[in-house]
Amino acid sequence: MDKKKVAVPTVCHGHSRPVVDLFYSPVTPDGYFLISASKDSNPMLRNGETGDWIGTFQGHKGAVWSACLDTNALRAASGSADFSAKIWDALTGDVLHSFEHKHIVRACAFSEDTHMLLTGGFEKILRIYDLNRPDATPREIDKSPGSVRTVTWLHSDQTILSSCADLGGVRLWDVRSGKIVQTLETKSPVTSAEVSQDGRFITTTDGSSVKFWDANHFGLVKSYNMPCAVESASLEPNCGNKFVTGGEDMWVRVFDFFTGEELACNKGHHGPVHCVRFTPVGESYASGSEDGTIRIWQLGPANSDEQEAASANGKAKVGVNDVARKIEGFHISKDGQVEGT
Repeated sequence: MDKKKVAVPTVCHGHSRPVVDLFYSPVTPDGYFLISASKDSNPMLRNGETGDWIGTFQGHKGAVWSACLDTNALRAASGSADFSAKIWDALTGDVLHSFEHKHIVRACAFSEDTHMLLTGGFEKILRIYDLNRPDATPREIDKSPGSVRTVTWLHSDQTILSSCADLGGVRLWDVRSGKIVQTLETKSPVTSAEVSQDGRFITTTDGSSVKFWDANHFGLVKSYNMPCAVESASLEPNCGNKFVTGGEDMWVRVFDFFTGEELACNKGHHGPVHCVRFTPVGESYASGSEDGTIRIWQLGPANSDEQEAASANGKAKVGVNDVARKIEGFHISKDGQVEGT
């Protein structure tokens, strides 16, 4: 294949306002799934391989800043400007729980074991909800030094990672003690933080910089300056030899992890790119933009070394038909929206 060939993405319409967060589920027996958060207040669930719309989660009354799926893609979670975080049944679209906050919820994340939900936002408080006891008072972690922008779990739910909207650095919290045990220093506020699928790296973006940190010893492994301010970056999960970025110049770029060389520059969005994420099988990646669209881009054919590495990691391609059961479970009304029951 000619490397200069222009990439033609799958364009996913549906959101009426900017797309601000994307999250892929792990591979499940039913395939893998993509959930998107948007300022239109309606998170959407899609087939992760094709981008086909499955359903819309309706119930928030303000912009949704964060959305994620649990390990089995059976539940979704969302954090919103309506001062709430919600848990949804990903099979039916029904609200299972609504957790009220005192200010905007900017970030949320399921624990790896799926039993807990972590939230953070303008209150500068990290909260852990026990999903086995949703009516219980959540555990509150020591006050964050600033408004929380991103949260995620690592080390088998023993550590929490968070960044602030108004302060540089990534803070690592010990879940047991509730204390900050390490700060990864950055010059600018961290807008995106991702733990690699194999748990080896933390990928962050701040200003016009993409950084890769050792997720176990917390040393800085790689740091690359980008052509413009970047808002999000994601590391290819199979070989870890490429990463993708999105930012204010509206372009989605692919780089070599080891050299920083730009391998591809994908044009198509009509507004800044707020979020980029690789699929769990690494064959494609999605971008979400101010223009209200999600675009799914194919990474391109792997070379023989990459194919061997993927096989060694036991990554199997997920068939489109594997998502049938989940699609059938959603309540779809005549106007194409999910009905609550």
